[in-house]
Amino acid sequence: MILAEASCPTAVQRVAYRPRRGKQKGPGVARGKGRLKGIAMIRVFYGRLNAIHPQLPAFLAALVFSAAAGGIFETTFNNYLDDVFHLSAAQRGMLEFPRELPGLLCALGASILCFLPEAKVAGIAFGLVGVGMLGLAFCGSNWPMVVAFMVAWSAGTHLQMPVVPSITMGLATEQKRGKRLGQIGAVGRIGTILGCGVVWLLGRRSGSNYMLIFLIGAGVAFLSAVLMASLGKLGVQRQRPKLVAQRRYWLYYILETLHGARKQIFVTFGPWVLVKIFGEPPATFAKLWIVSAVGGLFFVPAVGQLIDIVGERAILMGEAVSLLGVCAMYGFAERIFPGRRLAVRVLYLSYMLDQLLFSVGMARNTYVSKIALSPEDVAPALSLGVSINHAVSMSVPTVGGLVWDAYGYQYVFIGALGVAVTILFFTSLVRVPRKPAVEASMAVDQEVGEA
Repeated sequence: MILAEASCPTAVQRVAYRPRRGKQKGPGVARGKGRLKGIAMIRVFYGRLNAIHPQLPAFLAALVFSAAAGGIFETTFNNYLDDVFHLSAAQRGMLEFPRELPGLLCALGASILCFLPEAKVAGIAFGLVGVGMLGLAFCGSNWPMVVAFMVAWSAGTHLQMPVVPSITMGLATEQKRGKRLGQIGAVGRIGTILGCGVVWLLGRRSGSNYMLIFLIGAGVAFLSAVLMASLGKLGVQRQRPKLVAQRRYWLYYILETLHGARKQIFVTFGPWVLVKIFGEPPATFAKLWIVSAVGGLFFVPAVGQLIDIVGERAILMGEAVSLLGVCAMYGFAERIFPGRRLAVRVLYLSYMLDQLLFSVGMARNTYVSKIALSPEDVAPALSLGVSINHAVSMSVPTVGGLVWDAYGYQYVFIGALGVAVTILFFTSLVRVPRKPAVEASMAVDQEVGEA
């Protein structure tokens, strides 16, 4: 009866068991705390970079802008040539001769600039990339000017190829060079994503506005040049040897020769299959580069760590085996898979896998650094390797274009299969001495930077 009459206590009970709530915080307060937390994380990250080297943050920023410029150029240039000049496969192959000529002269350029610190050389290289893209923005259909500014872009691109890895490996001990190259490579992929994103967005909004695309690329390239040129303490500071051509590097030079042939077959004719055979627009290449770059954020650091764990030989042999599959898909996807729609999607996957495989080239760089007699030998040896690489690159596209026009594009990739088999054989000969030729004291790699 007491329970029946006491309705108020029941209400009191409900109040008593109601959970106590703290003071409600508005969304502005939560956002403010989120910002503070984000700023704190950025400061911690900056501090860790600064602990490795005081100028490392600026170096990474320069690489991001440089990679953005590269992403803009690489996803646009083939379509620009096709839309404006309507080149045949043979003409496209012949264009690679002047484009790759600066690569052949890379060792000469590096020897001329051997008195400059490596960061200054990289700054000059990024500046040449900006000059080339700025000129292309205003060339229109003037073919001689297009070739001239393409050569300027190529000169900058090839001049920085041996210098940036040399600077990067100087930021790590011998046991951690692969890891460091992978980390820096992942940072570059962020820039590539940004550059490809620009091309994709512009393609959706204004179509193929090549002038605007090249102008944006030139702007970020000049920004990377200013940042890099301002770094006076990164890389080898004292004068380097003008040229390093020693017997101990013979296998590296053979691998670079083969890589020059492999590279140009895929860089020139891989995209050309998608453009000419399947009619893909620039936006497609931008999306493929974005996906490849996102994958590279994880793939490149993983490859870098695997180099330190399993060694250069296993990594380079794995690349060669993967190339066999990529060659087969480029050459025969249209025949193997039913319907063009499925075939083109297989080619998308081949294109993205090939983009990822290019990062495996860091294993050749670490191989040189481990057999080098001194830190000053690394950049000149890499420069000569780039020159040898491009001596082959200048001739292969011309031959490939003639083969394409005479027999069909499939035969170009049959030849590429032979190159991949040869690469597999020579990579099996790679051996790294147990005791590094260059002492670990060449690098400064503090514990705080290894996380």
